Amino acid sequence: MATAVRVCICGDEGTGKSSLIAALVKDTFVSNKIQAVLPQITIPPTPGHENVTTTVVDTSARPQDRTTLRKEIRKCNVIMLVYSDHYSYERVALFWMPYFRSLGVNVPVVLCANKSDLTGDGNAAQVLEEEMLPVMAEFREIDSCIRTSAKEGRNVIEVFWLCQKAVTHPIAPLYDHKENQLKPACVDALRRVFYLCDKDQDGYLNDKEMHEFQAKSFDKPLLPEELENIKAVVSKAVPTCNISKGLDLQGFLQLNKLYAEKGRHETIWIILRKHHYTDSLSLEDGFLQPKLDVPEYASTELSPAGYRFFMELFMTFDKDNDGGLNDQELAALFAPTPGLPPSWVEASFPSSTVRNEAGHITLQGWLAQWSMTTFLEPKTTLEYLAYLGFEGPNARDSTTAALKVTKPRKRRRRPGRVDRNVVLCYVLGSSASGKSTLLNAFLNRPFDALYHPTIKPRRAVNSVELGGGKQCYLILEELGELEPAILENQAKLDVCDLICYAYDSSDPDSFSHIVELRKRYPQLDELPAIYTALKADCDKTTQRSELQPDAYTAALNMSAPLHVSVTWHSISELFVALAEAATNPSTAFPKTEEPPDRTSLYMALGATTCAALAAFMIWRRSTSSM
Repeated sequence: MATAVRVCICGDEGTGKSSLIAALVKDTFVSNKIQAVLPQITIPPTPGHENVTTTVVDTSARPQDRTTLRKEIRKCNVIMLVYSDHYSYERVALFWMPYFRSLGVNVPVVLCANKSDLTGDGNAAQVLEEEMLPVMAEFREIDSCIRTSAKEGRNVIEVFWLCQKAVTHPIAPLYDHKENQLKPACVDALRRVFYLCDKDQDGYLNDKEMHEFQAKSFDKPLLPEELENIKAVVSKAVPTCNISKGLDLQGFLQLNKLYAEKGRHETIWIILRKHHYTDSLSLEDGFLQPKLDVPEYASTELSPAGYRFFMELFMTFDKDNDGGLNDQELAALFAPTPGLPPSWVEASFPSSTVRNEAGHITLQGWLAQWSMTTFLEPKTTLEYLAYLGFEGPNARDSTTAALKVTKPRKRRRRPGRVDRNVVLCYVLGSSASGKSTLLNAFLNRPFDALYHPTIKPRRAVNSVELGGGKQCYLILEELGELEPAILENQAKLDVCDLICYAYDSSDPDSFSHIVELRKRYPQLDELPAIYTALKADCDKTTQRSELQPDAYTAALNMSAPLHVSVTWHSISELFVALAEAATNPSTAFPKTEEPPDRTSLYMALGATTCAALAAFMIWRRSTSSM
């Protein structure tokens, strides 16, 4: 919301522009003659109200002052256009409004019928109907209109308040006067607010949800009589609304439409701004992308609060309780967002994670998918947490409370586990070695003997249970035709936790690809690795390589290749081994001869020396005393 409002007061000579300013400042009518153009005044924010500073600029309509007039109009946020008789009223449509348009300014105009003391109150409705409404219909930039009298002090404060409100709570983005409807962008924003407030997703705001909505939006409780009044207004405006169940979306939109029609659009703005909308009805950048510092070699994961939020979201939208989200349930879940994240669409979601027999994502797959997204694209997770209405344990928590940053992983060879629950493993190997089938098996997909070459990188993510009952999320990625580009990119290698070298044990030319790969990219030696012989259910063949796989790994002081087949139930042991190696990387490097540990020897020698020295000091004292 704007915190500074600049009001430019325009109108013909003698309409009382300066008198209105003087009456505002003095709080009384100044009967003495005042100067034609008053100096600029600044009105500080009112304590307890919105923090808005208002600057009021008086202008002259004389031709010789036209340059100054143009300059002030272009600098202002809102124009107060004053008329006081039939001639100056005619000039509103014939000169002033076309003149504003010719300057190319796009600011709201408040139309002020001054000197109402001369016409009396009896024809106020006639003035509104015959004068103001026609000109407002012709010029949509006119935000509001009001009758004032500087002499009687009538609506003096109110007209300046209208000018301020035209900037801080503009009606133009919300309501289309010509169509008598809320504008589409406003409807979309209010629809999202309704969605976030409908906690049980039954399509109605019940009394409890209405009270929570009131407290969040207006920071005050909703009184019982106010709630009943809202229900009565909505029932009258939307007879089809089943108000006994609560306020449905149509009723919620109709209620806000009534606010706009009755000039209470500041109420709509309060609601929208409490839900982080800007004046352009987009969500605030700082809300979608809060600051998140991720040190080098660190990673991002969901915090317990983040996992709890996504789990509750899944449970809420699994309406048929079948343990999976079908297309309709996913569409309802992502309704307040721009749709599925682009990276999910590119990866043909939900093919990258666990699905049930009907092809619908399960809770396990849902949490795994968000774990992978948070690891690879934390900004995407933060953005969707904002869209979906995440609220932290504390009211002031940002969406970053749903994430946690791991400790930087600087030295992979250091013994011990790394502080990570999500790890990434690149699966490298020759074409047709079984990498894609391995990823399918990781997601519990049935075996498909038909070969499908991988063109672009493909990922699969699932949870793996480690020793001691600890769970982690393992991301397997085959690189496709982008393998050379990714392996040459040090940043891509830095985020990788483990390399799985996979070869087809039944293809004699398969292992040589791994040998050549390690020669071409020596930087791979800096990553922990596991060697895997796939298709172990087929006849094993001798590899056309200088060293056979077992001898090759032995020469590197590495563990021998694990022989597995996706058709065996024991394939899950490979995934556990990969996750264990990724979380305990020192175990997946070449084994080196450890120097003998002489720590205890040094401690024993030190203790003996100290004892001898103490005995010597005692002997010297005893001999000297003799």
